[in-house]
Amino acid sequence: METVYNKLVRDRIPEIIAAEGKKPLFHVASDVELKEKLLDKFLEELGEFRARPSEEEMADILEVVDALCHFHGFDRARLEDLRLEKRKARGGFEKRTVLEKVVG
Repeated sequence: METVYNKLVRDRIPEIIAAEGKKPLFHVASDVELKEKLLDKFLEELGEFRARPSEEEMADILEVVDALCHFHGFDRARLEDLRLEKRKARGGFEKRTVLEKVVG
């Protein structure tokens, strides 16, 4: 039996598959491919969270966010500072405000 995935997986997945007596076929992504696969993975994890919100699914999203930060050379502490600056200037989402339209 053969199942085709062609998607980015966590680093230990090939060894876990091999330990089950199966043969994983994989390659190391180039920078161009990694960028696309990370974005695909983000959307995949977001879809899973949307279908079944849980801490585990949120942790998966955060793992992909960490990988995207690393890929782009973003400093997580700097991102947190930016997040807080934006929150101070524009607010968060606690009030659940949905902007319907702007007239004029």
